[in-house]
Amino acid sequence: MSVPLQALPQPAAREALHTRRYDFRGYRREDGMFDIEGRMVDTKDYAFPNDWRGMVEPGQPVHDMLIRLTLDNHFVVQDIAVVTSASPFEMCGDITPAFGALKGATVAKGWSHALRTHFTGAHGCTHHVEMLRAMGTVAFQTIYGWREKAKREAGGTQSEGPPAETVPGKRPAFLDTCHALASDSEVVKAHWPQFYQPTIGGKVAD
Repeated sequence: MSVPLQALPQPAAREALHTRRYDFRGYRREDGMFDIEGRMVDTKDYAFPNDWRGMVEPGQPVHDMLIRLTLDNHFVVQDIAVVTSASPFEMCGDITPAFGALKGATVAKGWSHALRTHFTGAHGCTHHVEMLRAMGTVAFQTIYGWREKAKREAGGTQSEGPPAETVPGKRPAFLDTCHALASDSEVVKAHWPQFYQPTIGGKVAD
């Protein structure tokens, strides 16, 4: 079924000042690993002086940050590459080796907490941490999507639907992580009826 595109309401008259672009992509490698890549680029619509770079012209990156996370099939970080291609301060890129500490970490529940714990404040880079937080959900979409694709190609399922639980019979960790996957939603009722919990009077029924 075709759904018409929706748009924001018409804005008031305004002046363009800042653009932030995110680009996240997931890849299946020949060796069975997964690469999750991210890039964040900030640009201004006006020129401004910078102590290190001189005059930064409109459209030139203020920030240009890149990350590649290499994960195995169990979401464990096998490798990470972090690059600061453009920044407002010369020393910004000096912190990128610190992110090597993520090797061996698992992209799962608690991922955002681990990032805050290890790379908060002066121990990290705000922009790279923001990207890594978002890349957790990109990894989810990439790896679970690939598993469903493999099942379809093997004849195990016919359509693209919500991901199957990691361990059959075990409550999937992604339940209650968003409105559609709430324990009392029709999506959960249809796909994971054993974990469906209807609400009565605004409370989850026992």
